[in-house]
This record gives sequence, structure tokens and C-alpha cells, in this order.
Amino acid sequence: MQLAVETSFDQIDTPQNRLILTAVLMVFIAALAYYFARAMRRRADRQRLHLGIVSVGTEFLNNVLVPDGMGAAMHVDYLLLTSRGVVVVDLRDVRGNIFGGDQMTEWTVMSGAFRATFQNPQHALYDRVAAVRALAGELPVEGRVLFTRRGKFPKGLPRWTLMVDSLRAEFPPIDSEASQHWMERYREDWQAIAAAVTPSSLRQRRGFFAEVFDERF
Repeated sequence: MQLAVETSFDQIDTPQNRLILTAVLMVFIAALAYYFARAMRRRADRQRLHLGIVSVGTEFLNNVLVPDGMGAAMHVDYLLLTSRGVVVVDLRDVRGNIFGGDQMTEWTVMSGAFRATFQNPQHALYDRVAAVRALAGELPVEGRVLFTRRGKFPKGLPRWTLMVDSLRAEFPPIDSEASQHWMERYREDWQAIAAAVTPSSLRQRRGFFAEVFDERF
């Protein structure tokens, strides 16, 4: 029996089979390195995006639930305290050419052979802005649907939509003295908003290993 096993092993353990196994292992290691590097790059991109958004405000709230006044709550990606008041940000990371309009129920995104539609985000933005206004007292509130660099609007931006690179120009930072005056004037209103919202689990960051093989669009 032992002799038969050794004979079978000798037949498998050939230079050709060793070469095949080595090649398979190298391909596996290379693929694993690629997916890890991609996941790290995506995390770095998300961190840069986050820092770019929050740098516009003197204070911010991220991934929160805002009460809607009817016993429910709605998710808000960012609340920014800016030089013009509170900005409600609905962040959209959509890749491709986006075609949408104020009167359209659905917007279309096209990327190569890929084509999909999604609900006009303006309507949900209006609801979010209204919910925040109900908490804000005298603090001005407005909203923007913010698209990342992966998306483009070949026919122009619909109302209340903005590209992430234009956020800083739309809401320029204020100097330290003006910032302190603004904050003192509306501090209680901003604190009332912060006290009323709760953390949202809708866009919680997943574990690193869950992101490694993520192939979602």
C-alpha cells in the first residue's frame, strides 16, 4: 500500500506539474495584490473626497438621520455649516454621462454599453432640506445634490446639482474672525440640529476585506 502511494506521488510530483503549480500560485498572488491595491486606492479616494467636502464648512455632520416631523427620519449624507448657512448634501457617486432635468422623473446614466436610470434626486433633496429647516430656527438652509468626478453632465447641470470640484467656489470658506461671528450668531440653532439628529447606518463603512473583491459599479 505504501509503495503504491509513493508511486502515485512520484507520478504527480513531476517538473512539469511543479511548474504549473508555481505559475498558478504566482497568478493568485498577483491577483490578490491587485485587489488589495485597488481597495487601498478606493479608500484613499473616499477619504480625499470626504476631506474635500467637510473643508467647506466650519463644522459638519456626516451620515445622520434627520427627523421628518411625522415620526420617521431620513438619511442625510452631510450637513455643512458654511458661510451661507447650512448646506444639506446628497452625495452621488455615479460613473458615466448623466442626463437629467428638473421636470424628469428619472435620470439616465450611460457609460460605454452600460445604461441605467435612477430617480430624480431633487425631490428627495427638497424633503431633506425641509426637515432640516424645521430644526434650524433662523439659520438659513439650502441643499445640493453633489456628484463626484466620475460623473459628467454633457447637457448641463440641473437645478440644485453641483460637481464636487465646484463646491468650494459655491460655498467659499470664511476667515477666522467672520467664522467666529457667524458661529456665535447661529450657534444655538446649529447645536439644536446636532442634538436632534442621530447616526445613520445607511452608508457605514464596510470592513476592508469586504471591499477587496467588491466589483459593484
